[in-house]
Amino acid sequence: MQRIAYIRVSSADQNTERQLDGISYDKEFIDKCSGGLKQRPALDRLLEHVRHGDTVLVHSIDRMARNLRHLLELIDSFKAKGVTVEFVKECMRFTPESNNPMQDLMLRVMGAVGEFEKAMINERQREGIAQAKARGVYTGGKRKVNHKRVISLHQQGLKKAAIARDLGVHWRTVHRIIEASSVEGLAQAS
Repeated sequence: MQRIAYIRVSSADQNTERQLDGISYDKEFIDKCSGGLKQRPALDRLLEHVRHGDTVLVHSIDRMARNLRHLLELIDSFKAKGVTVEFVKECMRFTPESNNPMQDLMLRVMGAVGEFEKAMINERQREGIAQAKARGVYTGGKRKVNHKRVISLHQQGLKKAAIARDLGVHWRTVHRIIEASSVEGLAQAS
């Protein structure tokens, strides 16, 4: 039986040290990406690694998931494997055999609050960008992907997933670029 830490920060330059500081564990899995992403490599490896009787330690609920449905799915997956999940900050523990309606309610409420909080952050961000655009000071982020390269690789017959792996981006980014190019091509042909 292992005590396993799951640590997540939103970006590669953020520090993971404050999470689970002073708590002992046998192994750790660290993701450096948004909690809103369903594809988190360390979380996937953690799900494969855990065994019956293990305990997964997470600093807080929002470190595991930013949406309630995904949070509940993860808890159910761990419990189905016989794994206990502890959220340290909230002092919540979910064991495979536990059936505590009050704790389940608290998990749902806290998960919903986290989801609401993320939605509010996104709304404020959109409002700020709209205001900056109206003032003419918003230029957007720098392109991280060469669109012409994506289109060229796609025209050579490479699959979207292969292009994404090659360029180190998410496949949805590749999909959006290809779709936008198709729409532009149709508009120019009209």
